[in-house]
Amino acid sequence: MTIRAFDFAHQSTTANPKHVESLVKFFESGIKQPDHYGFGVEIEHLPIRKDTGKAVTYAEPHGIRNVLQALTQYYDPANEYYEDGHLLGLGKPGISVSLEPGGQIECSLGVLKHADDLDALYSEFRRDLDPILDKFGIRLVNFGYQPDTSYKEIEIIPKHRYYAMQKYFGRIARFGFCMMRASASTQVSIDYFSEQDAIDKLRIGTAIGPILAWFFRNTPNFEKEPNPYPLLRQEMWDWIDPQRTGQLWGLYDDNYDWEHYAVDVLTTPVFIADLSHTPEYTGDRPVFSAPYDDAATLYPDRELNQAEINHIISTHFNDVRLKNFVELRSWDSLPIARAQRLTEIVSNLFYTKSEFEGLLSYFDGLTNLDVREAKADLQAHGADAHPYGQSLDFWREFLHAEGTLDNEPGDPLRPDFFQA
Repeated sequence: MTIRAFDFAHQSTTANPKHVESLVKFFESGIKQPDHYGFGVEIEHLPIRKDTGKAVTYAEPHGIRNVLQALTQYYDPANEYYEDGHLLGLGKPGISVSLEPGGQIECSLGVLKHADDLDALYSEFRRDLDPILDKFGIRLVNFGYQPDTSYKEIEIIPKHRYYAMQKYFGRIARFGFCMMRASASTQVSIDYFSEQDAIDKLRIGTAIGPILAWFFRNTPNFEKEPNPYPLLRQEMWDWIDPQRTGQLWGLYDDNYDWEHYAVDVLTTPVFIADLSHTPEYTGDRPVFSAPYDDAATLYPDRELNQAEINHIISTHFNDVRLKNFVELRSWDSLPIARAQRLTEIVSNLFYTKSEFEGLLSYFDGLTNLDVREAKADLQAHGADAHPYGQSLDFWREFLHAEGTLDNEPGDPLRPDFFQA
């Protein structure tokens, strides 16, 4: 492999060619055959007290730590995840349970072969979990933000990564604390069949993600008041850290490829370095440290191992993220019926050849500026927006998004407020 020289304006250092090659090989490992594709769906849930509607935190009595401990009986002991003695994650075939920074409970489901498979796997997750929640007086709700709790009332869970994120994002971002402690999302992951197919899916996902976010918006409240933002999740993430959130730099340039993505990731300051899987680590600093160096400084002059690769990639939070699959990240937390509808739409648009080719043709010649303009239009004008010059009625039909939300989410005390 020949590693080209790059001239990204935001780079202060040069990526180590061995590191770049490591990431490119990792992306190559994700290539699937067109008849062997699947889905992954992640749904984050906001835990609240049944009697008060207030957020439930990790360490409080009858809190999220107790829920996870009780849930272990249904999961594989080999997949329990602890940090400094704190139980933070569980897993079994098809289902992983983890915690977001504010104690939000995330279930990762897949690999799913059909969108219809989502309901069955999610039902299994809730079958085990719901009696435990009832025991501790907890409900899970699916909104993009806590309905009746400020971020100031929520403590970060005991995880080194999240301590570092809080210190970093809290310092540089207007909504850093809000995003970490009180927000929740739905994410859908899809496979790719070649390098070009991966780039095409990154581009299309970035272009249409904000439009689908409008149709699936689900955030009635923000900081205990009516939400003033048409797309709160977008507002939070777009202004957190432009070097690692929002759009990928140069995505719509003609020569954009996996190497560009790798260099972008590797030359961005790492807000936390997880050295627990670096054999050369000598104990000269904490295993989890936050030096704000780039990967070339932090990691040895060799190919990176998979744990190091996963960690580095996980410190980027673009609208659409490349791993050894493509992760679409634009959407609020959704109740299961709406999450399944979203998955159906994604499946149709990205896996039906004629539909995807139609999207590629329609967006031929798209630029980063076009996408920024469309996102700003949605945020400024809401239902009256015309992203890419077309009405939202046009996009509902074009994206086959019929049956999605037509009006504002409405009052948080509507009948489905306490339904996950």
